[in-house]
Amino acid sequence: MIVILDCGSQLTHNIARRIRENKVYCEIIPFNKEFDKKNVDGIIISGSPASVHDKNAPFYSEKILNLNIPILGICYGMQSLTQILDGMVEHSDKREYGQMKITTTLHELFKKVPSKNNVWMSHGDRVLKVPDGFEIIAKSAGGHIAAMASDTRRIYAVQFHPEVDHTEYGRQVLSNFLEICKCKKDWTSGSFITDTINSIKKTVGNKKVIGGVSGGVDSTVGGALMQKAIGDNFIPVFIDNGLLRKHEGANVKEAYEKYVGKLNYVDASDKFISGLSGVIDPEKKRKIIGKEFINIFEEEAKKHGAIDFLMQGTLYPDVIESVSVFGGPTSTIKSHHNVGGLPEKMKLKLVEPLKYLFKDEVREVGEELGLPKSLVWRHPFPGPGLAIRIIGEITKQKLSILREADKIFTKELINNKQYDKVWQAGVVLTSNKSVGVMGDERTYEYVAALFAVTSNDGMTVDWSHLPYDMLAKISNRIINEVKGINRVVYNITSKPPGTIEWE
Repeated sequence: MIVILDCGSQLTHNIARRIRENKVYCEIIPFNKEFDKKNVDGIIISGSPASVHDKNAPFYSEKILNLNIPILGICYGMQSLTQILDGMVEHSDKREYGQMKITTTLHELFKKVPSKNNVWMSHGDRVLKVPDGFEIIAKSAGGHIAAMASDTRRIYAVQFHPEVDHTEYGRQVLSNFLEICKCKKDWTSGSFITDTINSIKKTVGNKKVIGGVSGGVDSTVGGALMQKAIGDNFIPVFIDNGLLRKHEGANVKEAYEKYVGKLNYVDASDKFISGLSGVIDPEKKRKIIGKEFINIFEEEAKKHGAIDFLMQGTLYPDVIESVSVFGGPTSTIKSHHNVGGLPEKMKLKLVEPLKYLFKDEVREVGEELGLPKSLVWRHPFPGPGLAIRIIGEITKQKLSILREADKIFTKELINNKQYDKVWQAGVVLTSNKSVGVMGDERTYEYVAALFAVTSNDGMTVDWSHLPYDMLAKISNRIINEVKGINRVVYNITSKPPGTIEWE
């Protein structure tokens, strides 16, 4: 595999995505964490918002430079390698940011890359002098050092970001590095299934696992893997938290039992809704929901004898956004109910078979497992459900209003053949009310916001450019058919700077 040392860049996950695209397994670890070099074919050092001259700059152990494992430094990774190896890095008064042209030499890192090509730069420091034994293999249009290499030490570095789409041949550069590492490009959904089933068996043994199933692709695929690994020792539980979309509980139970196995249904809607009474802060909502989920799982576990483990469909983006990957310095964005929402003292041990996968990879695994398209390509739906699509306090009335609006939006997406073109879509019931006129009478009702986004992995998204006539029809239907909403708006904010869910 490839180890990616996270020095704090928000683009570190992009590096992982590009490596995975080459069918090579990789893991992100903090820059200061030791790792077993036994199965490591290459090391990538990420970028960072820090300068090598900062007092607390994220410097990794110099031991990695003597492992005789190929190393690729990216941006800060190049600067830190230069600093450690006694080259010269200076702080520039002018930041290089955006797409720039570089000129490369004939080097295996730039195989199949034109000598002149566009790359994406984002740095305030620059390498003034490469370390002894290194050669300059690329320069920017301004004459600055853009890449360096030491074939003897098997250390390579680029000042630009090959992991972003704005770098024209970035994917090729990373693919070339994997060839330098002599990586076998054999990490597929099939090999993941085999490895994961074996790992589950080794971890769990003959003990029982209880698992939360929501009907989404993550928990469904996770449940299918668990049942293949340990059979009846896996106890899937669907908890109706009262925060679901219309008829969702019944639909989930029917689909899961048809394609995966028996499902234990628990109606805990009253507990969740009463627990959220008066709560406005979105982080508190997530924490309350996460804690209640665990409490109910532990109650259900008692009904099935001794149970030691809890399965969750946590994905890599959940971990990256919630708690900084493996304790690394990357900034935390928000808590996810199945990561940051867990109580500190939990009796059940966690089993997370999808923890290192991105959403598109989970879907590949689902297809390999033979799950139907309707399950595999179902839009993501947050664990806290409609609780984080209602701005402000949760009430049964608001939930009823939102369910009806969501039903109309989803139905129109399907009818207009747009459902499969967007990554995720939904309706947010805002806390704002507006004045309207209906039937010559004044109304003062809620403003509903529609959102639909396109994405590959949920880490970066763009708002979906839905047809205007379709949006007009949806707005008209919601205002006329859903009592409590008299104004509909459409969200056109991408991620970043926004997030998919509003809370």
